[in-house]
Amino acid sequence: MAQAKEPGDCPTKPDTVRARPQAPEPTADAWQDWLSRSREALTVRQWWADVVEQNARLGEDGYCERLGELLSRLSPRDFAALGLGCTRRFDARLPGVADLLTGPRSAARGERLASRHGPVAGACSGFWDCCTRFEVRAAFTADDSHRAVTVQGRWSRVMLWVDGIRVEAPSFLDDTGYWVDDRFYVTGMAAPDDRQLQGHVGMGAIAVLSLVIHDVATATTHIVDPEPHENWSCPVAVLRDGEWRLYPTLEARDADRPDRTLALP
Repeated sequence: MAQAKEPGDCPTKPDTVRARPQAPEPTADAWQDWLSRSREALTVRQWWADVVEQNARLGEDGYCERLGELLSRLSPRDFAALGLGCTRRFDARLPGVADLLTGPRSAARGERLASRHGPVAGACSGFWDCCTRFEVRAAFTADDSHRAVTVQGRWSRVMLWVDGIRVEAPSFLDDTGYWVDDRFYVTGMAAPDDRQLQGHVGMGAIAVLSLVIHDVATATTHIVDPEPHENWSCPVAVLRDGEWRLYPTLEARDADRPDRTLALP
């Protein structure tokens, strides 16, 4: 994802021992006016401030469950006000910059932006948390109508919400993903252990991944596992002419050599 990632940024991590929870740094005074008008952002800020007490009461996973639900209600400007970094600019937390990144943009004039990443006109669509051990990621569609949020729970297990719906998966999810046609959120997951090429590679990453595709139109999740002979080390899903083209790597996508095609569910 995720921050919303370029398709092909991979690795999914296995369980690792994590440090105790901690709250983010206090929000800058310059954001007080916005926070005074955003009940959702204030609620998240208080939940972070009470992290030690709530974690002791609910357990780490219970705390993260509630955190993910609350984060799923936030706007891009709320994320900036809470101090999360933007995928386009490191200074997005400054209100003057955030006005450019999360305020009115060309899309409001009827122009649809193909992407809001990199040096292009438009607002930030992805935010990431570098202050807390929860490693929050948020990815918005181009019109901000849909959002994906990840939070890392106990043993570094990634929890994912799309439009407030918890996306369950049988294995370890990646913490980043990307939107396709503003309808499908795509991310990676550790493929089944019985795949002949499965294993761990450098820095604890998983060697072979499955694809997780969540459809916001139907609120359903589809998991596509690689066949035993398919080496999906960094799989990419591309939607074209009403069908999914599934590539094992970013290089295969660039060369348009899909392993498989699937009809759109």
